[in-house]
Amino acid sequence: MSAAVMPMGRGAKLLRNPGFVIGAGIVAFAAIVALLAPWIVPYDPFVIDLDRRLVPPSFMEGGDPRNFLGTDQLGRDYFSRLIYGTRISMVIGVLTVITSGLIGITMGVLGGFYGGRVDDAVVFAITTRLSIPAVLVALAVAALRGSSFLLVVLVLGLLLWDRFAVVARSTTMQIRNLDYVSAAWCAGASQWWVLTREVLPNIATHLAVVATLEMALAILLEAALSFLGLGVPPPLPSWGLMISEAKEYMFFSPWVIMIPGAALFVLVLGVNFLGDALRDMMGTDLSR
Repeated sequence: MSAAVMPMGRGAKLLRNPGFVIGAGIVAFAAIVALLAPWIVPYDPFVIDLDRRLVPPSFMEGGDPRNFLGTDQLGRDYFSRLIYGTRISMVIGVLTVITSGLIGITMGVLGGFYGGRVDDAVVFAITTRLSIPAVLVALAVAALRGSSFLLVVLVLGLLLWDRFAVVARSTTMQIRNLDYVSAAWCAGASQWWVLTREVLPNIATHLAVVATLEMALAILLEAALSFLGLGVPPPLPSWGLMISEAKEYMFFSPWVIMIPGAALFVLVLGVNFLGDALRDMMGTDLSR
């Protein structure tokens, strides 16, 4: 009864899309690095060696082959910290998407499916959320409660659900009156069956696009909070925190700010490439 989530032809088409290949490659590489971080780092990223402060990368003049990307202002191996920074960015991005997705998808599907007062309440909640500046709220909460990994995830998850809700609501409203949903009702299916077996699988492609966009936004917001000293607390090697700590040395040792900045740029670009490809290839047909 339910529609196919992604036909085989679309999968082949995605593989021919350069944006999808590049984006998926970057995200997959970052995920593998994050998972294997403890086994691939050459040094402990938290060990301080003041005798080796700001050693240039090995490929620059004055570099040391023992430190491929040099060391930071406290003598910590920069390559090791960059690897662990990948883990922090990916974990925060994924956990934020899970948290915000559970909130937004639940609200959007219920509002779009039931309509009436339920939908009015969902629309009111979405409108209220959109009137709140997410960055300012995140800064205020972090400043009042202090910086911590869990707090960053909770704040971002509670602030980034609106796009999930809007997309889930609009697509559910389109799907609930289609033939295969009506056939499920006629066959005696329960509301839970219709929601979980007919509606959710057929809006999943749209929600996947939203997830990639929200993941990129969460990674950037975490980096911004950490740059301001209100995100992941030191000595955890968040890329935003690495950039913040490096700003005092950027004119004399530019690599300390360029390396984490480039890593952040590439990861967010890859996630956005992946989302754009999914949107272009999978996000339009609701009628099957």
